[in-house]
Amino acid sequence: MEQLAELSYALDTFYFLMAGALVMWMAAGFAMLEAGLVRAKNTTEILTKNIVLYALACIMFMFVGYNVMYPGADYEGGYMPVLSFLLGAENAADVFQAGGEDAPYYSARSDFFFQVVFVAAGMSIVSGAVAERMKLWSFLLFAAVFTAFIYPIQGFWKWGGGWLNAAGFQDFAGSGVVHLCGATAALAGVLLLGARKGKYGANGAVVPIPGANMPMATLGTFILWMGWFGFNGGSQLKISNFGDANAVAAIFVNTNMSAAGGVVAALLVVRMIWGKADLTMALNGALAGLVAITAEPLAPSPLLATAIGAVAGVLVVFSIISLDRLKIDDPVGAISVHGVVGIFGLMVVPLSNTDASFGVQALGMASIFAWTFITSLIVWGIIKMVFGIRVSEEEEYEGVDISECGIEAYPEFGTRG
Repeated sequence: MEQLAELSYALDTFYFLMAGALVMWMAAGFAMLEAGLVRAKNTTEILTKNIVLYALACIMFMFVGYNVMYPGADYEGGYMPVLSFLLGAENAADVFQAGGEDAPYYSARSDFFFQVVFVAAGMSIVSGAVAERMKLWSFLLFAAVFTAFIYPIQGFWKWGGGWLNAAGFQDFAGSGVVHLCGATAALAGVLLLGARKGKYGANGAVVPIPGANMPMATLGTFILWMGWFGFNGGSQLKISNFGDANAVAAIFVNTNMSAAGGVVAALLVVRMIWGKADLTMALNGALAGLVAITAEPLAPSPLLATAIGAVAGVLVVFSIISLDRLKIDDPVGAISVHGVVGIFGLMVVPLSNTDASFGVQALGMASIFAWTFITSLIVWGIIKMVFGIRVSEEEEYEGVDISECGIEAYPEFGTRG
C-alpha cells in the first residue's frame, strides 16, 4: 500500500512538472506572437521584454509572490494574505508516510513551478498591449511589482483559499485570475501610455499598422495552443486515478475544441465584414476560444466547448474593432483576447457548472478587475512620474530596438517608417 502511494505521488508530481513545462513553453508562444505582430523595428525589444519578464517573474514569485498567494490554512476566507519571503521546505517524508488528510499528493516544489509559469503568462499579456512605445526598464519595473504583489493577492482570493473561493467563485484555470488580471493591468498601462504615433488619423480614422512577420505570429499561436493543454489540463492537479485521468482527457478535448470553434467563427465574421480572410483575427479567434474555456474546461460537453469558443471568436473580433474606435491602441489585441473574453469565460461557467452562479461570477470578475486596475494604475502612474513610461517621438520613429536595445532584429533590411 505504501509503494502504491509513493507511485501515485511520483506520477502526480511528474504530471504536474510536465504540465508546468508546457505552460513555460507558452512564454515562447507569447514572444513569437508579439514579435510577429509588431513592426520589424521593434522586434528585438519585444523579445527582450518577454525573456526578461519570464526570468523576473520567477525570481519575484520565489522571493515573495508564492507565499503571498498561498499563505496557508490560517488565512482561508481572508482578504489580505501574509507577507513572507522565500519558499518553504519540501514535503517531509514522515508526513507523507503517515498518510491521512494532511498527506501531500505531489511535491511542493512541483506546485511552485506550476504556479510560477502562470504568473509569467499573466505578465506576458501586458507586454504585447504596450508594445512599440513603452520604455523597457519602466515595463520591467512594473513587471516586478505585478508578479510580486498585484497578481498574487487577487490569486490568493480564489486559488489561495481567500474570500472569493469561500464565496463560491469558480475559475478552474484562470480566465479571471490570470487572463483578466493581465489584460486589466495592460489596459491601465495603455490608458496612461497613449496610442502609437500615426495609429489614428486627424478625423478619427483608424490607420492599420501591420505586423512584420505573419509566419512568426502563427507559430506563436500554435505554441500557445499547445501550451494551453498544460495550462488547463495541469490545473486538474492529479492524474493518478481513474476519475482524474478521465477528467484530464476531457479537459484536453474541450480546450482543443474551444480553440477550433474560435478560429472558424472569427474567420467567418471577418469574411462577412470585410469580404476577406484576416489571419490576425483567426489567430486571435483561437486564443479567444482558449481563454473562454479556461474558467471551466471540464464540465462542458465537447459540443458546448466548441460553441463557447465560437462565441468567443465572434466577440474578440468586435472587441478589437470597438477598442480601436475608442482609440485604445493594443498592437496585438491582448486586452480583447484576455480581458473581454476572460470576462465572457467567467460568466458562461454556470451554463455547465451547477456549483457556479452568475451573481458570484460577476462579483469575482468585478473584484479582480477593480483590484488590478486600481493598483496597476497607481504603479504605472508612479513609474510615469518618476522615470517616464514612453519613449520619445524620435525614438518611436526610429524603433525601440535601437533606442532601448541597441540592436536590430533584421539589420539587413530597411526597418524605418
